[in-house]
Amino acid sequence: MNTYLIGIDIGTSGCKVALFDTEGTVVFQGTEPYQTHYPQPGYAEQNPDDWWRAVCVNFQTMFKQTGIQPSQIKGIGVDGQSGAAIAVDGQGRPLRNAIIWLDRRAVSQCEQLIQTIDQERLFAVSGNPMAPSYVTGKIRWLQQNETELYKRTTQFLQCNSYIVYKLTAEYSQDVSQGNGLHAFNIETKSWDYNLAEQMGIAPELLPPTYDCSDIVGGVTPLAASETGLAVGTPVVAGGLDAACATLGAGAIQVGEVQEQGGQAGGMSIVMDRPIKNEKLILSCHVVKDMWILQGGTVGGGSLNWLRREFAGESKDSTHFFQQVNEEAMRIRAGSEGLVFLPYMAGERSPIWDPEAKGVFIGLSYEKTRGHMARAIMEGSAFALQHNLRTAEESGARIHTLHSTGGAANSALWTQIKADVTEKTIKVSSSDSATTLGAAILAGVGTGIYRNYEDAVARTVRMNREQIPNSDNQQMYRMVYDIYLETYSRLKDLFPRMGW
Repeated sequence: MNTYLIGIDIGTSGCKVALFDTEGTVVFQGTEPYQTHYPQPGYAEQNPDDWWRAVCVNFQTMFKQTGIQPSQIKGIGVDGQSGAAIAVDGQGRPLRNAIIWLDRRAVSQCEQLIQTIDQERLFAVSGNPMAPSYVTGKIRWLQQNETELYKRTTQFLQCNSYIVYKLTAEYSQDVSQGNGLHAFNIETKSWDYNLAEQMGIAPELLPPTYDCSDIVGGVTPLAASETGLAVGTPVVAGGLDAACATLGAGAIQVGEVQEQGGQAGGMSIVMDRPIKNEKLILSCHVVKDMWILQGGTVGGGSLNWLRREFAGESKDSTHFFQQVNEEAMRIRAGSEGLVFLPYMAGERSPIWDPEAKGVFIGLSYEKTRGHMARAIMEGSAFALQHNLRTAEESGARIHTLHSTGGAANSALWTQIKADVTEKTIKVSSSDSATTLGAAILAGVGTGIYRNYEDAVARTVRMNREQIPNSDNQQMYRMVYDIYLETYSRLKDLFPRMGW
């Protein structure tokens, strides 16, 4: 009888559940959406019970469509979006909606913490600057604004640990999501309880820490009745979605990078020591005794914007992307003088500028939609290069990129990134890197795989490898400098364009 592993991904727009055999083949994949609530400007919340409902719906569909027996599932891993704060009571029930990573309400609380606690110490312990996207400021906001609710809080969970609790009735904090709380020592992978108390966070509110492949518990009878799973099925702690995607893409060795091209692009560099840089994001890797240095950009959705505004009567997104890909292929490297800043919703790392704007510079009557498409691809590659260069300046080693996400389906776009970064790019055959990474954690934790090397060798298959084209590198070095200088010259103008 075949055996299987499950990866659950609690994303920003929906929950994905994927069933894999032990060789990494996708047997089932389902997605169930849920709503994000915006009760006030700058606020962003989700209902944790909506996450659980989505998990249960996906499981019910999976069993119905595949016909597999619950006893064939040997382990479950859960990954999730970063920075979600879920206050739960003594029975593990959410006391309110989760405040998610998009939420910016805790700006003043973060400023208060910086003023009352030495900022250098905060950064030295956590490896990350104090910002409202992390969990710490959200907890302080609840202390100050929903005091009675805060007094009833027993634990603060994050999205994957909440689902782990719903499955096992056990509280947990995986180390890869620890970077959301500045009382988590990124080097020792443990709580700094003295710092927590200085920040006004009672230590008893912080769950016990687990390595990401540690088994937290087994599926309870209640969870089994709601999902169809077998009672006792092992559930591991899981981890950060970006870290699971890094594992699922096969990036587990020092210097390997997971590069994600999607609506929210990003990169994760695998390291064997924590390298701290205030312009980037540091977290523990889901692979034990490793770390990842992350960068995130917003420009990956720029081609979707181009489709929305310039597709004409065509509603078929696949056909449009094929068309503009072919048009862009006919344009020379450098887009014949057209440069694009992909800051279509501000920009994240390494500039962290919410006022930044998307810019085409070099437009003329000769420029076509193909020029614009290629410039968009090149602009997102320059944003990736900016993050990689920032990391290298801090001492991070980089040698190979593993590409995931929708942009990886374009050989042209991947080649542009290889040429701009001057790094070889590997593209795996699976579009399910994140859920595969979560499933691998379950496989390692339950002993199905000897170690991470064994797991990656068995489950991650490369579809293609793209090597930098030396003929384009000189051009891209010159255009990259123009890209940087364009932002530098315009950044003081952007705040005046906020209408």
